[in-house]
Amino acid sequence: RRRLRSASSCGSRAVAAMAAGRAAAAFPSAALLLLLPLASAGLSGYFGTKSRYEEVNPHLLRDPLSLGPAAAGSRMPADCAPLQLRALLRHGTRYPTAGQIRRLGELHARLLRRPAAAAAACPAAAALAAWQMWYNESLDGRLAPQGRRDMEHLARRLAARFPALFAARRRLVLASSSKHRCRQSGAAFRRGLGPSLSLDSDEVEVEVNDSLMRFFDYCAKFVALVEENDAAMCQVNAFKEGPEMRKVLEKVASALCLPVEELSADLVQVAFLTCSYELAIKNVTSPWCSLFSEEDAKVLEYLNDLKQYWKRGYGYDINSRSSCILFQDIFQHLDKAVEESKSSKPISSPLIVQVGHAETLQPLLALMGFFKDDEPLKANNYVRQTHRKFRSGRIVPYAANLVFVLYHCDQVKTSKEEYQVQMLLNEKLMSFHHSNETISTYADFKDYYKDILENCHFKEECELPKVNITAIDEL
Repeated sequence: RRRLRSASSCGSRAVAAMAAGRAAAAFPSAALLLLLPLASAGLSGYFGTKSRYEEVNPHLLRDPLSLGPAAAGSRMPADCAPLQLRALLRHGTRYPTAGQIRRLGELHARLLRRPAAAAAACPAAAALAAWQMWYNESLDGRLAPQGRRDMEHLARRLAARFPALFAARRRLVLASSSKHRCRQSGAAFRRGLGPSLSLDSDEVEVEVNDSLMRFFDYCAKFVALVEENDAAMCQVNAFKEGPEMRKVLEKVASALCLPVEELSADLVQVAFLTCSYELAIKNVTSPWCSLFSEEDAKVLEYLNDLKQYWKRGYGYDINSRSSCILFQDIFQHLDKAVEESKSSKPISSPLIVQVGHAETLQPLLALMGFFKDDEPLKANNYVRQTHRKFRSGRIVPYAANLVFVLYHCDQVKTSKEEYQVQMLLNEKLMSFHHSNETISTYADFKDYYKDILENCHFKEECELPKVNITAIDEL
């Protein structure tokens, strides 16, 4: 069991007050102009959960329908046929949330209030003041046009990878979280497949299933002790006040000719993420990118990853344990397909596609033990985590997808080998923990996760302890 300490005792907290001195001279205007075309190229690998899908599959920049270089050992034996595909998708590229848009508006307004005479001394601030604030709060996390393309192209690539499963008259079960961006992503995925698959009507019907796609909302223990508990994010808060973030803050304040006291880690992160949004949504290099170097980007990525780690990853057991309801549902459908195959019945659900969030996929991958570092991510071990496995932008960018494929194999030596399974994350084969291979018998796969399948009970796991929450010190 993991101790959950209050923020005041979380690691070594840096002093909250920051020196008001300015670190470096503002960018000269010529340098700023030279930097802009290159800025997002150097930063784009560090945008965390706001990363483009193309960051994990760069070949898609050239051809969005390309299946990429064939991975060694990626092909199944010729005598294996896919029976069922279960795909869990994160929604496509989205607009910022209303809260992020408000904070960006506040920061932009401060730059607009600067005297005109300051423009020569601070060309970066002048460029940003001239930038048009085109976001409005009504966009609030909605799917962007690029997000629809993300889903349509993903659908076409999956159909090309598994043509037998996506053939005409195969039944597609399509479900989504209740969030607009997820429902729209599901509809875009369906459109990408064209008219061939069997549906009850010509309309794109997306079933809403929050109990599976937003299981975290239904887990009282997670909501109370992590989601709504500031103390649970003590490592994140400590890093915001630590030396790495202080250096970034002072640099940005200097570039904008603002007192460092007028900035915060949250405002600097909003500026950084605006660079990411402009690249992902509009495929442009925003002037906001000019405020950051690649080193700054690594620090801000770590801040994002700390939040993901402690809120959705390995930070607390309940983060991942709350996803067992989804994990067990995956195996229930795989079991059903195996039983139907053994009985020579048609597979009732050959295609199951569900659209959720980064917060849907990250806990599930943690439950399965993927991307776990030997040392926890903390506020005081930034340098030691340079080569960490847990990089959210590589795991759950926009349009991230985790796919389980069940196969039936003929001409096998043992009955156990008759049913085999593969997993793909973002269209790349994953190695199973129990074998370090990219294909496993279904029996071995299921046996490896036997404890979770048999002993993780969502209702009991998520029940809130019968004590005053403010006194809880364990999770």
